[in-house]
Amino acid sequence: QPNGSARLTQTPAGVLIEIEVEGLPADGWVAFHVHETGTCDPAEGHDSAGGHFNPTGADHGFMVESGTHAGDMPNQYVPADGVLRAQVLNSFVRVDGGEADIRGRALMIHAGPDDYQSQPAGDAGARIACAPIE
Repeated sequence: QPNGSARLTQTPAGVLIEIEVEGLPADGWVAFHVHETGTCDPAEGHDSAGGHFNPTGADHGFMVESGTHAGDMPNQYVPADGVLRAQVLNSFVRVDGGEADIRGRALMIHAGPDDYQSQPAGDAGARIACAPIE
């Protein structure tokens, strides 16, 4: 079931991602990433979206010297109403072509926070919301 929306805007500094997603676990942090494949199959726990978008082959995480994946983004806080509203600038990706273009990939929200260091994906838990990037 659709439970949110996202708008992506190319800026000189990267891609501004504005999201609003409802029905998330309230009062907690969740991981927010770009995954490599724009296929979101909830019957398979969104495993169809593959791993994090990582065109340079970097390690995962903001706390790792050899990181980050292009698809790594900061954790987001979901308030008591269970609706995540956020604006996130990802300076490692594009929507205007090239190796870092994320069209055809997926936005993913996980059940828990990213620890910014565990390999390969931050130990963020189940994939609970997924959206193809068109």
